[in-house]
Amino acid sequence: MEMHQIRYFLAVAQHRNFTRAAEACNVAQPSLTRAVKLLEEELGGALFHRERGNTHLSELGRMVHPHLAQVYAESQAAKRVARDAATLATATLRLGVMCTIAPTQLVELIGAMKTRHPGVALEICDRSARVLDGMLLDGELDVAIYCLPGQEPDARLHVMPLYRERMMIVIPPDHALARRNAVRVRDLDGLSYVNRANCEFNGYAGQFFREQNVTCRTVYSSERDDWMLAMVRSGLGFGFMPELSVTDPDVVARPLIDPEFLRTVNLCTVRGRPYAPAVGAFVREAMRVTWHGAPAMSVTETVAAHGAEAPEPVGD
Repeated sequence: MEMHQIRYFLAVAQHRNFTRAAEACNVAQPSLTRAVKLLEEELGGALFHRERGNTHLSELGRMVHPHLAQVYAESQAAKRVARDAATLATATLRLGVMCTIAPTQLVELIGAMKTRHPGVALEICDRSARVLDGMLLDGELDVAIYCLPGQEPDARLHVMPLYRERMMIVIPPDHALARRNAVRVRDLDGLSYVNRANCEFNGYAGQFFREQNVTCRTVYSSERDDWMLAMVRSGLGFGFMPELSVTDPDVVARPLIDPEFLRTVNLCTVRGRPYAPAVGAFVREAMRVTWHGAPAMSVTETVAAHGAEAPEPVGD
């Protein structure tokens, strides 16, 4: 059963005349008649009663008509969806965002997508870095923004650096360490610690504390930065978080040094995976953004990996 056979059948059913149906389908009448006959042979009976001036559906034709009409309507809908996706008139992009990224860092990128590609709907998944890494490789996400400090990216991933930021020690303004410009790891020995449960440095930073025989006592743990900041503000302990995520004016942030901790936030996709146009559009907009402390990125490699055109100058 071919789609053109269904289309011709529906046209004859509508016009009740093979000649007018052929004209409506812009096809020669013998071709239309032959296609309908092949469909009748496949379905096992006549679909029309052909009477002079009165061509009408047979009983079999009436039975199969709603089903064939639905098949044709669904095929047309599928074509529209595919066309809209190709032109970004309507598309969905599954975006994973590391839950420890300050929302202010992504406002410009998301706003640009809305302005330049209003037909693209973003489905944002907010998870820890390790969860996003697995979801991206498993095909549950189209693109993800995250980082895994101290760990080489999976060889299957294409990684485009977006920005770099320092990790800070967060304390109340009246804390003794607040008078310093920076805090050394050994300065934290014996202090109470307020833990960010989803911090991507968990399991990595601890080795540097152990090397210097620095021990901290965890007194509170939360997945929410606002709760963690509230606990720090109350004097419960110190926090460890990215510079751009310290949004509470009633706390003080000092860079951690000796050693210094930095994180590079990346836009990640899977190498060799066929990409919908929405992914290329998102990568292109990410390349337009002026990121905080942005590290150098390979535009050539990024464009080649995602089939995206190089971005035009901002202000075009």
